[in-house]
Amino acid sequence: MTFDTTSPQFRQDPYPTYANLREHEPITLLENTTMGLGRAFLVTRYDDVVTILKDTRYSSDMRKVGDTSQSKWWMPKALTTFQNSMILVDDPDHRRLRDLVHKAFTPRMLQDMNGVIENVTDELLEKMAKKGSVDLIEDFALPIPLTVISDMMGVPHKDRHKFHKWMGTFLEITGGSKLQMIGKASNVFQLYRFFKGLIKLRRKDPQDDLVTALVQAEQDGDRLNEDELIAMIFILLLAGHETTVNLIGNGTLALLENPDQLHKLQNQPELIDSAVEELLRFTNPVEQIAPRYNLEEVELSGQKIPKGSRILLGIASANRDETAFPNADQLDITRTPNKHLAFGLGIHYCLGAPLARMEGKIALQRLVARFPNMQLAVKPDEVQWRTSMAVRGLKTLPIWVS
Repeated sequence: MTFDTTSPQFRQDPYPTYANLREHEPITLLENTTMGLGRAFLVTRYDDVVTILKDTRYSSDMRKVGDTSQSKWWMPKALTTFQNSMILVDDPDHRRLRDLVHKAFTPRMLQDMNGVIENVTDELLEKMAKKGSVDLIEDFALPIPLTVISDMMGVPHKDRHKFHKWMGTFLEITGGSKLQMIGKASNVFQLYRFFKGLIKLRRKDPQDDLVTALVQAEQDGDRLNEDELIAMIFILLLAGHETTVNLIGNGTLALLENPDQLHKLQNQPELIDSAVEELLRFTNPVEQIAPRYNLEEVELSGQKIPKGSRILLGIASANRDETAFPNADQLDITRTPNKHLAFGLGIHYCLGAPLARMEGKIALQRLVARFPNMQLAVKPDEVQWRTSMAVRGLKTLPIWVS
């Protein structure tokens, strides 16, 4: 099957295409994928995605299968450095990196952010109430996680929106062509230099923040080298704000498009825990997680996949699979059980999941309580989605709050 993953039609609503693939072509060969990296197999069924995430025959490290595509002459150093990220390596390297970051990313640090999230949320709601018409992304969904993760990481206030812009550029590059990537490379270099500067600053002037803790983290005499530090800061900042922006934005849109579920949450605020889990499943803030590479020939859904293939994990499709979730295309904030894959599975399960859940619960619960009559300010089919296949998020979300 041939389809354009970057087309406005697909980005607007990819789920009918995913449903068709699950039924007729669950392992889909894509000849031209993002960043000019060649062909890959897109996996769309829930059971197949779970198998890959649990099976050690599938590696997160492209170097194990001799894939040097991220070392091409046109690939910026800023991008190749991110290959050192813990999401792109296997154990024992993954465990080593995760153990080091765990020394910095403590439960106490997370709990300390609860009050910050509540204060930021309430301040933003006050500002929104005075406007009447707002862009929920710019005025609410973005500032909450951006403030929280920036505070945790120790990002200077003057740099916060710059780094968000650079981060967004990185994600749009992963959804574009090689030519588009080269054209946007300057922002990627800025992001790389920003991380290097932040590390240098915290080595010279340690603070009570996560970057300082990462710089100082040590286990059995082992520390993160500079490339590993840059990759770690990048993934924590990315996971710490980009996906949560999408959870809040996509989640609000889904509730507005399903007023029965919105009213149920407003009338039963104690449902917020299950509501957030269902919004994670239904709206898919992350559309695809890091690719896997099979270390031997494998067979999935009756199709053989040659050794060393790049495999794209369609989380957004898996989370709408009827075999795993009855009435999968219906939003049900009371759904249980809800074994969604929004945060992955296995050893690479998202380190920031507790923080994302905390932000989503506080933001959405207070938003729907404060503005019980909020409504979309545009038609649903006029809402614009970002082009990246890594995350699924809105560019803007105009709403009336009064």
